[in-house]
Amino acid sequence: MQPILREIRPTLLLAFPIILGQLSQMLIGITDNAMIGRIGTVPLAAAAFTHGVFGVFYVTGLGLLMGVGVLAARDAGAGQLASCAAWLRQGRALALVVGGGAFGALAIASTQLHRFGQPPEVVAIVRPFFLLISLSLVPVLFFQVQRQFAESLGRPWVPMVIMLGDVVVNAWLNWLLIWGHWGLPALGLFGSGLATLLARTFAVGAIALWIRRAATFKPVRTAPPLRWTRQRWRALLGIGVPTAGSLLFESGAFAAAALMMGWLGATALAAHQIALSCAASTFMFPLGLSMAVSLRLSRSLGEGERTILRPIWLGALGVSTLLMATFAAVFVVAGGLLARGFTTDPAVISVAAQLLIVAAFFQVFDGAQVVGAGALRGLTDVKLPTLITFCAYWVLALPGAYLLGVRGGFGPTGIWTALALGLGCAALLLALRFHLLTAGTAASGALRGRN
Repeated sequence: MQPILREIRPTLLLAFPIILGQLSQMLIGITDNAMIGRIGTVPLAAAAFTHGVFGVFYVTGLGLLMGVGVLAARDAGAGQLASCAAWLRQGRALALVVGGGAFGALAIASTQLHRFGQPPEVVAIVRPFFLLISLSLVPVLFFQVQRQFAESLGRPWVPMVIMLGDVVVNAWLNWLLIWGHWGLPALGLFGSGLATLLARTFAVGAIALWIRRAATFKPVRTAPPLRWTRQRWRALLGIGVPTAGSLLFESGAFAAAALMMGWLGATALAAHQIALSCAASTFMFPLGLSMAVSLRLSRSLGEGERTILRPIWLGALGVSTLLMATFAAVFVVAGGLLARGFTTDPAVISVAAQLLIVAAFFQVFDGAQVVGAGALRGLTDVKLPTLITFCAYWVLALPGAYLLGVRGGFGPTGIWTALALGLGCAALLLALRFHLLTAGTAASGALRGRN
């Protein structure tokens, strides 16, 4: 146990600001939903549909860019600063291509929203909000590249502060633009979308200025520039494409669940969004741990320290399990109270409270699977985990959700129960994969300790 306990502290020191940063991004969505919920159930359902579709493209883009942090951390561990700077430059270019392409695809999709089977009253008002949130993908992904780069060099605190400031700016702009304070027009749902776009643009400008001016990055900025090469693009995409696929399968499953909720009516869809906002917020804790584990394992490989790989993973897994079990208890005890923070509709509150009880049970599995995925990504093992997530969510969870929730009569609770089964399956298989890959390093570390 001593090697495991020894690795928890450095993991938490890196993970804590990452977690706060991730929470701030979730707080933007929660702020939007809480304020939109005050203007009606239909606007809240429209926001739920939009964020469900946006989430698929966001996590796919984030996955495509994930190689920046992993590869920069590895080269930082090996002392190759010029290579770190090259990963940042190529990552920025990739972010612009991915963000612009995603917005183009969503702009085309916005002309066909009536084909998604959503309630007519939702389709009637959603398109302007949908386009604004889709456009915000460009600054969001560009920000994430720079944030990953800073974290890979052990500088996570300033990005965290910027993201927390982003929450404040977003809430203030929502207050101004939804209800028309300070003489501005009351724009309702459209105003919330505009506020989110402006706030995310502010964040990307702030972090770019910091990286350009901060003394801490001067050794990287002044390192001899390296040429862009096909090998570097292949390395970035070799990690990014499978990681994007893995994240797409998971987020796509929840987006498909949101579509199924839409088939059950606006009340079910709004309740789904409330419960998902709560569950996604707690998920930021193991997600931050996952990112920290990925960076620490990659850096350890660059430094040649292979014997600490398994202790890093096991320590993060233990912390994640403890945290998610605590959040599960909160969901069971205070689910109704949490739902009332989003809406005053009694029907929506009742359904959301039921969903949060189900969410309480899959919290632990959700944390374990994301920590396992992050650990494997730190080892640049991404292909088999992608297959695992596909089977867990699209072969097991989604067919089960349709059979239980839509066809079986269990409604929203049935859909979420099937998702919980998929999360449990993914957690078990990813943990087994990491265990098998690091069995040799554990044996080596044990021998070294006895000697």
